[in-house]
Amino acid sequence: MATGHTDPRRRERIIAATLDLIAEEGLAAVSHRKIARRAGVPLGSMTYHFDGMDELLREAFGEFTGEAVAVFDAYLAAPAGREEAVEAVADLVHALSEGSRRDLVLTQELYALAARRPAYRELTHEWMRRSRVHLEKYFDPDTARQLDALIEGLTLHRALSREPHDRALTLDAITRITTVTGAPREP
Repeated sequence: MATGHTDPRRRERIIAATLDLIAEEGLAAVSHRKIARRAGVPLGSMTYHFDGMDELLREAFGEFTGEAVAVFDAYLAAPAGREEAVEAVADLVHALSEGSRRDLVLTQELYALAARRPAYRELTHEWMRRSRVHLEKYFDPDTARQLDALIEGLTLHRALSREPHDRALTLDAITRITTVTGAPREP
C-alpha cells in the first residue's frame, strides 16, 4: 500500500469508495473500516484526511451533486431557445431515468439524509440552485423551480416503474409547465 506522500489521489479514492459503498449497501452500512477497505487505504487514512464521518459524507455528496449538475450542463448548455430547451429537458429526464442506478440511489440517500439532518440540506439547496441556473436561461424563475421538481419526479417515476412512461408523456408534462396560458391564477 502506498503512503500518502506517494499516493496523491488517496483522498479522492476515499470519496469514490464512500459513494460506491453508499450506493451498494446504503448509508446505514457505511463505516470507516469498510470505506478504507474498499479504497485500499490504511484505516488511519480516514482520520488523516477527514475530521470524521460527517465531513467525509459532506464532501462525498458534494462531489456527487457536482457531477449531477455537470449532467444538467451537458444537456442544457446547447439549446438555442425555449423550444429546444423543452426537448433537452425531456432528453435529460430520460437519460437520468435510464442511466446509472448508482446515481438514483445516491440521490435518494442524500435526500433522506437531508430530511433527517438539516446540515445536509445545504447540499441539496445548492444542488437545486445550480440546476435552476441552467433552467433559468430559458424559463422564468418560477417555471424553472417547477420544472426542476418535475425533472426529479419524472426521473424517479420512470426509473422505478415496471412500465416507464414514454418520451411523449414526458414532453407533454414539460410543455404543460413551460407554456404560458394567460393570466395568473386567482389565489
